[in-house]
Amino acid sequence: MPANRSLAIVVRTVDVFETSLVATLFTRELGKVSALAKGGRRLKSPFQGGLDLLGVSDIVLLPKASEALDLLTEAAPLERFACLRRDLAALYAGYYIAELLTDLTDYHDPHPKLFDAARITLRHLGDASLRTRRVLRFELACLRELGHMPTLDRCAHCGEPVDLRDAVAFGLATGGVLCPVCRPGQPHVVTLPARTIEAVRVLASPGSDWREIELAGSSLASIRQTVGAVISHVLGHRPRVWPLLGV
Repeated sequence: MPANRSLAIVVRTVDVFETSLVATLFTRELGKVSALAKGGRRLKSPFQGGLDLLGVSDIVLLPKASEALDLLTEAAPLERFACLRRDLAALYAGYYIAELLTDLTDYHDPHPKLFDAARITLRHLGDASLRTRRVLRFELACLRELGHMPTLDRCAHCGEPVDLRDAVAFGLATGGVLCPVCRPGQPHVVTLPARTIEAVRVLASPGSDWREIELAGSSLASIRQTVGAVISHVLGHRPRVWPLLGV
């Protein structure tokens, strides 16, 4: 089979044999892939830093026709994010992005917009003032691009418009806000301030002025808990890195 070339974010590596490793890569053109990098652990590796965790590389992948791992033949580093080496909070946020890309996506299912969102987010994690918003934006980009985005303006059960001027019922199992008629009997429902739903809507919109919305104190905590709960519901478990974010 012909070799494939793509941009890739290194989201995980596992040592195998004496000198090799298996890399999990989230690529722009091929989706998530796992590949064997022969000699990737040598001091003079043929990949020359192209398999550094959370780095962006230009890779060449030789797909296998059987159940065997694909073979990584080239990995040239293109972009490394200095903020991840000097800021522990930024590094944890980077680990969280890698965890979401690993656990939420399927193998060989390309999502170029999600790749671009991950790369942009990693690039700007050093800005502590906007880090929380950027992580939230990336979480919501994952939900949107992978088809799990909750409904924020119409009842997730009946489709009728929901009054967002007061407290709003939000159902994890039903996938979004609920009208008063549909709320009774629905599992895993919480009541959220209307401003929380509006903030999530703005953060989720690609062309919105998300930098300008006011996020502080209890409002920020409510948004973080809401989006985190949706992510956990989709995964079926709480993300491992989530408690370490501090955002």
